[in-house]
Amino acid sequence: MRITVGARPLTIDEVVAVARHDAEVVLDPSALAAMAETRAVIEALADDVEPHYGVSTGFGALATTHIPPAKRAELQRSLVRSHAASSGPEVEREVVRGTMLLRLQTLSTARTGARPIVAETYAALLNARLTPIVGEYGSLGCSGDLAPLAHCALAVMGEGFVRDAAGTELPAAQALAAAGIEPVALREKEGLALINGTDGMLGMLALALTDLERLVATADVAAAMSVEALLGSDRPFAPELQQLRPHPGIATSAQNMRRVLAGSPIVASHRTVTDGHEDCDRVQDAYSLRCAPQVHGAVRDTMAHAAAVAGRELASAVDNPVVTLDGRVVSNGSFHGAPLGYVLDFLAIVVADLASMSERRTDRFLDKARNQGLTAFLAHDPGVDSGHMIAQYTQAGIVSELKRLAVPASVDSIPSSAMQEDHVAMGWSAARKLRRAIDGLTRVVAIELLTAARALDLRSAAVGAPPADATAAVVAALRAHVAGPGPDRYLAPEIEHAVRLTRDGTLLAAARAVTAID
Repeated sequence: MRITVGARPLTIDEVVAVARHDAEVVLDPSALAAMAETRAVIEALADDVEPHYGVSTGFGALATTHIPPAKRAELQRSLVRSHAASSGPEVEREVVRGTMLLRLQTLSTARTGARPIVAETYAALLNARLTPIVGEYGSLGCSGDLAPLAHCALAVMGEGFVRDAAGTELPAAQALAAAGIEPVALREKEGLALINGTDGMLGMLALALTDLERLVATADVAAAMSVEALLGSDRPFAPELQQLRPHPGIATSAQNMRRVLAGSPIVASHRTVTDGHEDCDRVQDAYSLRCAPQVHGAVRDTMAHAAAVAGRELASAVDNPVVTLDGRVVSNGSFHGAPLGYVLDFLAIVVADLASMSERRTDRFLDKARNQGLTAFLAHDPGVDSGHMIAQYTQAGIVSELKRLAVPASVDSIPSSAMQEDHVAMGWSAARKLRRAIDGLTRVVAIELLTAARALDLRSAAVGAPPADATAAVVAALRAHVAGPGPDRYLAPEIEHAVRLTRDGTLLAAARAVTAID
């Protein structure tokens, strides 16, 4: 797959294709030509006796310091070296690749004043699968993701460390030489153009939205399986009820649950027919069953808002100063990460709530007073066996952690750069905790699916009827890796199988092979 980078905005899918799946990057020749034209503006300013920020001055609190022409190339190198100051655990490969791609996209808008060779070198590193090593801490989400982007720029200069396509850590100079890539000697403004961006935050938002699109659909399937196995009613999911409260996400989740439950003999087993109308006495199911579309749907609508913000940011040229379309070089505040920080925090909130409802459904399966006649903890021989008792403990521990991760990062601000940067966004921190939250949600939903599948096997045997075709397909996909009900066995590997099948979309694909799920 090839992704063309140029003046047009990238899509979320294209970002993920390069970041996660190593799609090849191709530069639009017209974008390179526009970059060359804009570079001429910067070259003219470099010879001007008047100071111009980022061209002939220092940075941040040092913006009033005039730099003589002989030292301006050194200024750019010094900027990158000094800002490559991250620390902590290594940032994931896909995040660094997404960050580099999005900085390349902004360079290709020709609004930064960087030379075409800089963009070409970024593309060369991506295509050679050379990934700069970046530590987790170093971005305040203002003036861009400074430290992470500086590590990327440092590698382009042939300095610092990278991982090659095999994951081996190498000095950047050695890795570039092996790939036949010439390091870039930065010139006026280029160091600044490489670090003044919201690319890390935006890349992680794109990855998160992709993962959540799969997870919320999987949660719809899990909720439907739980409704079926707990002898719940599907009546609250009727389309005419959703029309009375027309939130689009709620309608989608309710529709998904109806489709998954369609034709279920287990659901039909507790229906009655009165005067030719089907009815069910279980219309007041617990909220975790009856209100699943309302919570899942609100998650979907929040994602839609976040995707709209991401779309605007993908269409942006974020740099400071920026070269305007009429050739002026203007300082601005576009690098402030507030728009991204807010939605990243908002997503962490809905992730926590989605997981919390999933855990409540799992807990109902394990309580003999509430699981509609199934054994305590779904155990084979309660007392001797504990069944899924501790799987719910694992869920509960994760959900508790997700609630802590839902505390917004974007409400915090720590002034920096001698009070020049006196209000920062903390959007990178919001993105980092969202990634951890999505991992937790994946595990919580996987445990619900594992538990619901066991309950469906037990319920089917008890009522003498099979589950719905879609839920049966999910159970079958899980049973290819995890055995059905029986005496206690080592549970952790079974949970990890369920997590993997949830994360890679196998269980969702099984349901989609039977019915349409949005």
